[in-house]
Amino acid sequence: MSAQEWTRRKLLNTAAGTGVALGGAAPLLSPGTAAAHGGPGGDRRRLRIIAIEEAVMLPGLITEGTALNGAIPFKPEVAKEWLKRLPDITEYRLADMDEHGVAMQVLSLTPPGVQMQPDAAIAVRDAQHANDALATVVTAHPTRFGGLAALPLQNPKAAVREARRAMRDLGMAGFLVNGHTCGEYLDSPRFRPVWAALEELGAALYLHPTPAPAGDWEITRDRPELVGPLYSWAAETAGHALRVIVGGVFDDFPGARLILGHMGEFLPFHMPRLDVQIQNIDTKVRLRRKPSEYLVDNIAITTSGVMDDTMLQAAVKAVGIDNVLFAIAYPFEKTSQAVSFLRSAHLSATHREKIAHRNAERLLRL
Repeated sequence: MSAQEWTRRKLLNTAAGTGVALGGAAPLLSPGTAAAHGGPGGDRRRLRIIAIEEAVMLPGLITEGTALNGAIPFKPEVAKEWLKRLPDITEYRLADMDEHGVAMQVLSLTPPGVQMQPDAAIAVRDAQHANDALATVVTAHPTRFGGLAALPLQNPKAAVREARRAMRDLGMAGFLVNGHTCGEYLDSPRFRPVWAALEELGAALYLHPTPAPAGDWEITRDRPELVGPLYSWAAETAGHALRVIVGGVFDDFPGARLILGHMGEFLPFHMPRLDVQIQNIDTKVRLRRKPSEYLVDNIAITTSGVMDDTMLQAAVKAVGIDNVLFAIAYPFEKTSQAVSFLRSAHLSATHREKIAHRNAERLLRL
């Protein structure tokens, strides 16, 4: 995508603090006016639910990305509904949260975010603008929303400055990166200063799939159904996370934390094979620990899009209950289905609370 095309997609509404809901919906509600901060009455009050992979389009930086413009064969009516809900805060989003008992969404810029901007200076400005706009939403609704800030990795020094500003000045809960950054992955030596800053700040980084692959993948040729959530996003994101592990990032920064959505993008179910086969491979970086140990000590996972109790039980056994967090992936997944899955999963009360909110509160300092 050219810089000109990226700039063209920046739409309207550049003043983030106007008091008007994103997307031109109803005026922003004052904090506390939403029903019960987590849903009306009954048993729903007993379980606090925080969802941490929740997408938003922000004023001044509204990007449809390649996921919704024909690269993946989403049904037109489905994409239309997503595009209606992505820029909104109060008309649809809060109502949806209240209806299903979700106390808080942790918002982040919808893919592709700032990662595909080829002009580093524009990427820095876009990230700053996005983070300012997101902070405005969080400030207006401090009990309902948190924020994962964007990082302009195109300029690592600027990304470090923005990371510190986002955490210290804007009160963000962490960061979200949408896949590779113009073909560069998080194990790149260029990004070591960013990892150092994240470790220093105690800030987790959510690695989300990107709708823009770094290159052609022959396995998806003539099968566009396999591009995206059906297969390629999970495989690409899992591979990206493995690059971080085998690249020695967590040996260099043992306090760094990465979050993977979609029940860990295959990796919890691949851990035994990783540990066996790493012994047979002459790796470029000599790792200090087994891959599974990094997956337990440095990586957390969320339930987004994988609403199945069998998968949840296996993931909990693989990575530990303290590393599993709840997420919906609103509006791309249905809140009703995700919350119903959480409430009906075969979990003890303590484990359900950890997944529903306690792990997120600890990891993201909510």
